[in-house]
Amino acid sequence: MIGINYHHLRYFHEVAHEGNLTRAAGNLNLSQSALSTQIKQLEARLGHDLFTRKGRQLELTEAGRIALDHADRIFSAGDELLATLQQTGGGHQPLRVGALSTLSRNFQLQFLRPALADPSINIVLSSGSSGLLLQALTSLALDVVLTTEPPHRDSFSDLVAHRLDEQPVGLYGVPERLNHPSLADTLAAEPVILPTESSIRTGFDGLVARLGVAPRVVAEVDDMAMVRLLAREGLGLAITPAVVLADELAAGVLRPAPFDLDIQESFYAVTLPRKFPHPALARLLPGASIPVPR
Repeated sequence: MIGINYHHLRYFHEVAHEGNLTRAAGNLNLSQSALSTQIKQLEARLGHDLFTRKGRQLELTEAGRIALDHADRIFSAGDELLATLQQTGGGHQPLRVGALSTLSRNFQLQFLRPALADPSINIVLSSGSSGLLLQALTSLALDVVLTTEPPHRDSFSDLVAHRLDEQPVGLYGVPERLNHPSLADTLAAEPVILPTESSIRTGFDGLVARLGVAPRVVAEVDDMAMVRLLAREGLGLAITPAVVLADELAAGVLRPAPFDLDIQESFYAVTLPRKFPHPALARLLPGASIPVPR
């Protein structure tokens, strides 16, 4: 099957945006008759008229509007390709960020704040499981993945984990649930909201085993935003880093229990060494070099 002649598509793109054959021909340094011939050849290839004439103006048909939508995206992608490979105009490249579905939204906001402050950077944010996100990073569908664990070297040996932060995991809830004399008494008496994030879950399982208590887990949650909501509603005590509940703690809605859980959660930004990394990564990871292959 013969494909589209992209020179014809470029000519159509110019005429469609100008709405006038004379101006478009001048922009393209072509005669009106030559430009008209090119447009007719594209219409013949597509099997549809792309314009109707209203006086001296050309108006797009329904097929023409569909063709223009595709042409805009095609030529925009071409501009992004040039910007990427020439390392110019990087702000116009979308920064594609993957975040573990259990990762704190507050932490994500902290990480992305420098990019959010730059109106030239368009951020595309997606969430999912660690395995799927890291596979997308390896296939260049993502620029960086935010997670709480470094990737396993056996499966993702080419990836680089930049450790961003490490925060203690605490016990947080509404004040009326925090009136017990010890950590063991608190966990024995109050229901808990437990994230499914592996380092927190592993640390909590070890903690209750050491204390010899069997807490009532009122909810196991794979979304930190839901941990916030449940804790704020007073349904139980949240096992989480403080960053997850920053707004509620600042407002006094939730308070920390005065006990050390001896659980830590680390935060990582995972990248793939690339010859053409997204320029914004240097701003988001100022303390880390972004290695590139030799």
